[in-house]
Amino acid sequence: MILPRYHIAASAIHGAGKGLFLDETVAAGSIITAPDAITQTFRYADIMASAELRAQFHASARWFEDRYTLSPDWPDECYINHSFAPNGLWHLGFVFALAELPPGTEITVDYRHLLPPGQAEDFVDSVTGETITGLSWQESLASSTHALAELLVAAHR
Repeated sequence: MILPRYHIAASAIHGAGKGLFLDETVAAGSIITAPDAITQTFRYADIMASAELRAQFHASARWFEDRYTLSPDWPDECYINHSFAPNGLWHLGFVFALAELPPGTEITVDYRHLLPPGQAEDFVDSVTGETITGLSWQESLASSTHALAELLVAAHR
């Protein structure tokens, strides 16, 4: 579920295709997207063991530990693109605004939180040219929790 008004349009990120853009200002620390309609998660090993699930893995996101959601229907949240300097913080399926974001802002997150540990994305970061490689669950959770705590403390000052 995407909470602020938004639209999908051509991404400003080279090679990214389409992106998700805000139609209203979003305050720092506010939730941009929240999980909804998640009826099932899958263990990574179970996805890899099933030809049917493996065929949908391109539309997956790590939600927690080794559990992934599959979204083959490609909901609008899937148009959030990658950045190593994102304006959105991915934390347990939620995306929080890392700063006040004005209308017209394209939302980005760090895809390393969504990928399996050690798995490289099939494209590189458009700004740095660096490989996008999945973080371990512990590193992802620790870094996103720390960033969220700092964000919420700063937003309430």
